[in-house]
Amino acid sequence: MIHMRQFNEFEIENFKVLANLGVRYTTFQTYWTSLDKGYFDAIAPIRAFFLEEGIHDYSAQGQGQNNKEYRDGYLLTDCLMIPAKASLYRPQTKKGDPRLWFSKLNNYADADDIFAMFHIGSKLYIINVTKTDIAERYNSQDNNPVKEILTVINKQMMEVSQELLSKFIKLYDNGHWYESEVQSDTGIGRAVETLLGIKMNASKDADYKGIELKSKRLQRNSAKNGLYSQVPDWENSKFKSGTEIVQKYGYLRDGKKTLQVTVQANKPNSQSLVLNIPGEGEILEMLESRDEKVVNHIVEWQLMTLHERLSSKHKETFWVSVDNQLFDGKEFFKYSYIEHTRNPNIAEFDNLIMQQFITLELLLCRPSGRGDTWNFKIKDRAMPLLFPESLLYKLDPNSKPQRGMLP
Repeated sequence: MIHMRQFNEFEIENFKVLANLGVRYTTFQTYWTSLDKGYFDAIAPIRAFFLEEGIHDYSAQGQGQNNKEYRDGYLLTDCLMIPAKASLYRPQTKKGDPRLWFSKLNNYADADDIFAMFHIGSKLYIINVTKTDIAERYNSQDNNPVKEILTVINKQMMEVSQELLSKFIKLYDNGHWYESEVQSDTGIGRAVETLLGIKMNASKDADYKGIELKSKRLQRNSAKNGLYSQVPDWENSKFKSGTEIVQKYGYLRDGKKTLQVTVQANKPNSQSLVLNIPGEGEILEMLESRDEKVVNHIVEWQLMTLHERLSSKHKETFWVSVDNQLFDGKEFFKYSYIEHTRNPNIAEFDNLIMQQFITLELLLCRPSGRGDTWNFKIKDRAMPLLFPESLLYKLDPNSKPQRGMLP
């Protein structure tokens, strides 16, 4: 399995500019073999990006030249926008591993160059982030293709976020206190959606015109933020249900067997459960491990599925922090600030799991009768690693947005 090299500081600064402008992008690296043969593999993050952005679904594409598809593509340089037709296909050989190529790419790239790829509609754009100073081009007084295309994308992205921010500023109302909708962990989140006129539903889609909403009580000093819940790939797992897992690894609470624990990589918990990504890098597995030996394979997830969920759920997110108080047995809250993130760094997701920054919270067979959840959470201090840039909004109408993550 080919791994992309680490980004250098120049490239990281370029990616920060793209994220700050609200550009949804994916990346690829050129190799001597790809430049020579005229194709490179459409690796999992590229396939996820194409699928979530509605550009292409490789899984539905047949093999062979007759099934090859094309998209209008453009290579952006310091002063040129060069037509570079994109071809998307699966060869007839072997398993038909997905491939991608841009015409003329080998005339403008060297081995080990890193490119950012994004789109407007069905048109694909690529920039060599190893060689192009994106900030310099975007801030230039002169018109240039980099500035032109990124300005269009930024304008499109900011319209919805500004609309949503204005709604929160109105709800802030000089620190007005609102009553939580229900007395539970989800009470404030549900109340926020109600106040914004968002109907409660079971959809996995983002909450407000593509923007996900996540609410958090400041008083709890939680060191983690919830990313999403995703059930295992039961078909390929040894255990086939949460109930079956609880029977083997659960414990009694309020007279009922349950399992409510956090699972992380490299360090088994009290139930000897641990996460692992095997060498092939295709799956995340939950194992029973004792004395550093694997005793049992329990469940697994396709990493592609987890990447897609992260990409679709958190393309753009408002992390809403509130102050809360109890009055006469009822919970009330007022808005404090919002952290606005875009474009999670999908390539870092697996690493953050293995480094114990992203963990899995199991809530199975709860005595309350609520359904099972498999919550993936990220520690506060790792947020900048998954979300490279953010804006911090204090909801006072006279305050200005600030750059960077909260400590």
